[in-house]
Amino acid sequence: MDRFASLRAFVAVVEAGGFAPAARRLGLATSSVTRQVDALEDGLAAKLLNRSTRSVTLTDPGRGYFERAVRLLSDLEEADLSVAGAGALRGLLRISAPLAFGRLHLAPILADYLRLAPEVQLDLLFTDGLTNLAEENVDIAIRIGALEPSSLVARKLAGHRRVVCASSAYLARAGAPQVPQELADHACLTFAYAPGRSLWRFAGTDGAGDVAEVAVTGPLRANSSESLVELALAGCGVVLMPTWLVGDHLKAGRLQPLLTAWRANPRAGEAGIHAVFLANRRGAPKVRSFVDFLAARWRPNPPWEI
Repeated sequence: MDRFASLRAFVAVVEAGGFAPAARRLGLATSSVTRQVDALEDGLAAKLLNRSTRSVTLTDPGRGYFERAVRLLSDLEEADLSVAGAGALRGLLRISAPLAFGRLHLAPILADYLRLAPEVQLDLLFTDGLTNLAEENVDIAIRIGALEPSSLVARKLAGHRRVVCASSAYLARAGAPQVPQELADHACLTFAYAPGRSLWRFAGTDGAGDVAEVAVTGPLRANSSESLVELALAGCGVVLMPTWLVGDHLKAGRLQPLLTAWRANPRAGEAGIHAVFLANRRGAPKVRSFVDFLAARWRPNPPWEI
């Protein structure tokens, strides 16, 4: 048994969530990956994975073994790079990011990174879908909001704050809400997450008091946040948007912040803008350099904050 090949197969199965996607990632037949993991378990005389027709999950011994296997493979990769003289920044770097954020804040700074790392080739995937890093061979994904528990390594790059705002033209016509509950009487432009009513949540910035939930309605719903911002600029209503999307409009006075004594979306947990990557790519110089580059650009004060 090639122990390192079996370790790579085992780690790929866990990260990809199954044998078939792991096989696609490794460029092997599913049966070959299954044999390698079976041989690893037989050699250890331990069951590492719970397998069913629908899912593959780690056993308790498998969880600890997975963490050690990831560290071992990462150390081996770094050792190979140092001996081969490949520690310099070179090769393909595949990056995923939400569509609007990527267009507004990632694409404009990529030329600066390429000047720092001229031997790196960037492959960009801008999508609002949740990218499977292992299956789609993505090196780094930008995730916005509160992260779900996973085996991915995450580094926070910036905060994620949402604000209520509207144009001066709309406010001159409809007035400005003074407390969140008054939003129920305003034309609110909402994001079409799902059918049904939209709830906007608020808490006082002083941390006191209960969370206020307001059912908002308005003349339009859309699955494009950028379209909603354009309609707000045209005076059609009130929006609740992240500062990274409306910060420039607020600074220029095209939109006016509302309910500034309240904090929107207070139940978002540890929300932020994160770079996430597979644990076995933690030591890759190009991954580390790109994440460091983003952190230097966006921390502690992102350019979009007001």
